[in-house]
Amino acid sequence: MFKKTLGLAVVATVAIASQAVARDQIRIVGSSTVFPFSTTVAETFGNKGNFKTPVVESTGSGGGLKLFCAGIGVEHPDITNASRRIKKSEVEKCAKAGITDITEVKVGFDGIVVANAKSAAPLNLTKKQIFMALAKQVPIDGKLVDNPYKTWKDVDPSLPNTAIKVFGPPPTSGTRDAFAELALEGGAKAFPSLKALRKSDKKAFKAIAHAVREDNVYVETGENDNLIVQKLVAEPTAVGVFGFSFLDQNADQIQGAKVGGVEPTFENISSGDYGISRSLFFYVKNAHVGTVPGIKEYIAEFTSEDAFGEFGYLTEKGLIPLSEEERAKVRDEATSLTNLKMM
Repeated sequence: MFKKTLGLAVVATVAIASQAVARDQIRIVGSSTVFPFSTTVAETFGNKGNFKTPVVESTGSGGGLKLFCAGIGVEHPDITNASRRIKKSEVEKCAKAGITDITEVKVGFDGIVVANAKSAAPLNLTKKQIFMALAKQVPIDGKLVDNPYKTWKDVDPSLPNTAIKVFGPPPTSGTRDAFAELALEGGAKAFPSLKALRKSDKKAFKAIAHAVREDNVYVETGENDNLIVQKLVAEPTAVGVFGFSFLDQNADQIQGAKVGGVEPTFENISSGDYGISRSLFFYVKNAHVGTVPGIKEYIAEFTSEDAFGEFGYLTEKGLIPLSEEERAKVRDEATSLTNLKMM
């Protein structure tokens, strides 16, 4: 009986050990915005022939971090892309699953654009107008009321007399998070009552500023920004919200609205003049380095000047590069697998 039990234990140990080396291909999940950059790096990396091309999935920033933080082992992803910084709550969730060594890699900048089809009139919006068009509740005569605005002209007489219809990302998306923080919060602060609320009760202010209307004016389109582009071409009076790279790649069909009088261009995002821009990241599960082959080499490829540098191949995809000094710092910390520190 003892020998039989011992034999089963040995078999189980061998099975676990074989599972630990069962995957020879990097698995990446996360942001739909970082997806095209990550995919391009993965293909370049794979074409060099030393390692298999990594598998990259677009799950959204929140969805990717949920998968990433689920545990250590080949059944879990090695890297997750994010179009916002990881939250403290997500770091804590990772830690509960034994994931305590994470390397953060900041890869560049991206602008969030409000765009429409080229066949429609170009838009020139303020953050206040964007908030008024999309917020679940808006201040009118000193009171918060359910959003009554049906057309852009209702929001402001200078805007087109067309129905407000906006295709955008779901709550799991980093683009949605950043859009809420940078555009909607910025617009909410234009109202004195909400600006005062922000000082007295930041949590209550954020709840109002981030709440998007649910009357089919804002239409969630999943984690596929290309689908939004297709819908804008099909519905020229509609508007879409997505990352600059998708505008850049589809400039023959769609146009970005000015926000605060500033166009969403590579130069304006890079300089910080465009008011809805954010940093892009990916996160590495350091416990998988050495178990899944090629992770350190993939990091080196992504942070090379050839990839994320000023004239790197990712700029052709719409990535706004970091400064030379910041790139050097990111590269050094990434390739040495420096552990994440939350401020």
